[in-house]
Amino acid sequence: MKKDLITIDDLMDKVDDYIKNTKEREKILDAYYYAKEKHKGQYRKTGEEYITHPLNVALILTSIYSDSECLIAALLHDVIEDCDVDIDEFKERFGLTVYRLVDGVTKLGRLHFSTDNDYLVEYYKKIIVGMSEDVRVIIVKLADRLHNMRTLWATPIEKQKKKSKEVLEIFAPLAHHLGIHKIKSELEDLSLRYLKPTVFYDIADKLNKTKAERDTTVYEMQEEVTDLLNKHHIPHQIKGRAKSIYSIYNKLDKGKKFSDIYDLLALRILVDTEQDCYLALGLIHSKFRPLPKRFKDYIAMPKPNMYQSLHTTVFGIDGYLFEIQIRTYEMDEIAENGIASHWAYKENGGSKKTADLQSTTTQKLQFFKEIMELSNTNISSEEFVNSVKDEVLNNNIYVFTPKGDVIELPKGATPLDFAYKVHSKVGETTVGVIVNGNIVPLDYELKNNDIVKINTNKSAHPSKEWLNIVKTTGARNKIKSYFSKNEKEIFIERGKEYLEKELRKRKIPISDFYHDDNLKKVYKNLKIDNLEDLFYDIGSNKHAPNNVININYKEKEEEKPKLLKNIVKINDSSSDIIVDGIDKIKVSIASCCKPVHGDDIVGYITRGNGITIHRSNCRNLASMDDRCIKVSWDDKPTNKYYSDLLIRTNTLENKLADITSATSKISVNITSIKTISRDEYATYEMEVMVKNKEHLTKLLIDLNNLPYITSVERLIQ
Repeated sequence: MKKDLITIDDLMDKVDDYIKNTKEREKILDAYYYAKEKHKGQYRKTGEEYITHPLNVALILTSIYSDSECLIAALLHDVIEDCDVDIDEFKERFGLTVYRLVDGVTKLGRLHFSTDNDYLVEYYKKIIVGMSEDVRVIIVKLADRLHNMRTLWATPIEKQKKKSKEVLEIFAPLAHHLGIHKIKSELEDLSLRYLKPTVFYDIADKLNKTKAERDTTVYEMQEEVTDLLNKHHIPHQIKGRAKSIYSIYNKLDKGKKFSDIYDLLALRILVDTEQDCYLALGLIHSKFRPLPKRFKDYIAMPKPNMYQSLHTTVFGIDGYLFEIQIRTYEMDEIAENGIASHWAYKENGGSKKTADLQSTTTQKLQFFKEIMELSNTNISSEEFVNSVKDEVLNNNIYVFTPKGDVIELPKGATPLDFAYKVHSKVGETTVGVIVNGNIVPLDYELKNNDIVKINTNKSAHPSKEWLNIVKTTGARNKIKSYFSKNEKEIFIERGKEYLEKELRKRKIPISDFYHDDNLKKVYKNLKIDNLEDLFYDIGSNKHAPNNVININYKEKEEEKPKLLKNIVKINDSSSDIIVDGIDKIKVSIASCCKPVHGDDIVGYITRGNGITIHRSNCRNLASMDDRCIKVSWDDKPTNKYYSDLLIRTNTLENKLADITSATSKISVNITSIKTISRDEYATYEMEVMVKNKEHLTKLLIDLNNLPYITSVERLIQ
């Protein structure tokens, strides 16, 4: 399994091809001898001296024309982790940039990309975000993993499979997004070799058996195309293009037969200019009939990883199907070597497009920015990792705005994902979608090359139903954020109303309560910062208004229970409440939480007013444990019970008639209803009378089934 060992001379021969600066070449040599000294006495599992590994990693990077700092980092990428190194001395000798690259690769090397452990998941998240600051960390890591895969035969079978799975899930997609085809392809083939060796060698055997026939056919086709282009004076070079074993496996896995994989016969034509690409395409189509729907123009519409090429499939000699790629030499360089190749252009003085390429590099690394955005959202670590895998690293689709701008989205994305990707405001105000000139529903699954037009309306706003439609985490979090913000405003408004209502009831001047000295005491006691926080806590039932007021105003009695307007008073002969060990006692239902028959309940012994029945989760009982008593419901209730509901809608239209109709259908009485918010959509507070908890649950379900209602909840005041 071993190959001839490479030497520093082999590396420097490759370096000399494109790095012309003498000082930079000297720095590379210095890094090699430093690494060799530090790794002295260390050996790999293959039995080779350890220095062969960083040397091979650097050699791999020369094949994609990585810059000198990248090569130096490759040679040194294991010394900090595995050797006795003085960090300050290291920084002084090789510079801060190289240190950061090596440190990034070191951290990445400690990670096993497993979601089995929360700690590793969280660590994975931090490292991915950190490495996005310099893409060269990933490029070095890809080369490191590629050489490790080449020597994976020296490790136990279990480790071979684990590492191969990591490569397919993480590293090969990373190489794809960076446009480094040659590394991506070899990583995939090596992974398949260890994960499914039987399949791998079966495909390899079939390729070998048909190789002679294919080579002859490709050579004859190549001669035909060369004659055609020469006759029309188009300078060019033609290469036969090998299909990777993994890509063949993917097609076989989808049900295709080996004999049906037509792009096993492939040519790549390289020309000088973009214009020549289209001229060559026209000539080839004039002689060889193209296969319908197989033409793709990635020159006019490049992929986000900078890939540009014309793709066509034609009926070639003897009726064989040939996949032909036509591109310029520069496009080929980028397609094979990816973003790393830009440093090569920079080293060599560049081409006419160097400036454009350099500026485009930042744009095409957009997926790293997406990782950064994901990391700043309030999602769990595991959800973050899955988002990175599903939305950022997997195969994506590319759709267009009406102006021709390309938007990259994960497969399965909907127009709402597209709208939120364009801008949050566009997403929030979406009212309709037109795809390729046709009106489609919001849950339409977008496809490659769709042209998407979003219709908006300033007064429109999201629906909670959208959370079931969108596929991207970014869109989902923006929708959640919208509702969180609006619900906060409702809670603040409600909290202020509850507080001031209680102040009026206790005949405390509102202006007195809001005095600075009083508020400071309240803020300190509740550990909050301002009045808005206070209203929010009261509105969301974190603190009862009475308890807040009592911080500065002690009640004359220890307990003044809030009684319902039309209180259900239950005497000993017709009571729905059974009080353990007590007969003939006055019982009343608490107006703060309004329990109904079937709720979990607890009794509170008042002074001179019998027992008040609360729901067991009522926050007003938090400081009253010493006077609580066990109570239960009678099996045969005779009364009806009040309950307060908060109903949120996604419309400004008046829907009270529909709401009242839904309640009357199941014999629920409405005792009061009012609109408490109408800024962007209508929100109602409603008091009803029901027989029991089942009756109330039925009402909640029926109301939630109305298309414009986003949520219904019971209130504790």
